[in-house]
Amino acid sequence: MQGRVLICAGSDSGGGAGIQADIKAVTCLGGFAMTAITALTAQNTEGVHDVYDVHEEFIAKQIELVLKDLGADCIKTGMLHSIPVIETVHKALEEQAPDIPLVVDPVMVAKGGHPLLEPQALNAMKHRMVARATILTPNIPEAELLTAKKIANRDDMLRVGETLLKLGPKYVLMKGGHMDGDELVDILVSADAKPVEFRSARIDTVHTHGTGCTTASAIAAGIAQGLSVEDAVSRARDYVRMAILTAPGYGHGHGPLNHAHTLRPEV
Repeated sequence: MQGRVLICAGSDSGGGAGIQADIKAVTCLGGFAMTAITALTAQNTEGVHDVYDVHEEFIAKQIELVLKDLGADCIKTGMLHSIPVIETVHKALEEQAPDIPLVVDPVMVAKGGHPLLEPQALNAMKHRMVARATILTPNIPEAELLTAKKIANRDDMLRVGETLLKLGPKYVLMKGGHMDGDELVDILVSADAKPVEFRSARIDTVHTHGTGCTTASAIAAGIAQGLSVEDAVSRARDYVRMAILTAPGYGHGHGPLNHAHTLRPEV
């Protein structure tokens, strides 16, 4: 049941989000994580301070070598910050992994507000990555940017989710973390089934750095291990919730999660 997940995303030097969070989530859920790093960031819990581009040919080479030798049961994309990077990853996946399930986390803005997607790359994100996703996992600001529609309540989430489905993904997980209220509601929509709502009590904490990356990678691990999309989402939400509740409290800003809460010491 291990499940191989190839993650195409940026690095977070603070270890709370990005590739680092992806590897931790997949590993701590029993999967095998592999990576194609798309960018290097200098960041901590207080924000992103600099971004260093990885050359597109090197991104493509990472994907090629991993898939050729190790293979993958699911692929997850995170920070793809420019048109050339999006085009490179799209082309590589079309040629080498056309039938492998794809989880697309449309990373656009860091927790501290730093933009992680160039404005001119929005259409490329929509028509290249979103269009071929098995499941798209936007938060509310990302969903608003992708559709140019405002979201103020649960009905808006559902309507925008249905709009996103028209771009091509098989499923869209509309995440309600940016909504107000004591209850957190996420909605899974698809063209072939009724919407599924996931509800939980909202946790009052600043230690939420990397929740989007972690959720998407946890879903990818579940899909790679043979779970249905709905079951993969349900397990991922439970995993992330406990990771927030047991967060270590590091840093002076938005702190990281406890990805390793699933580990148990040997008896």
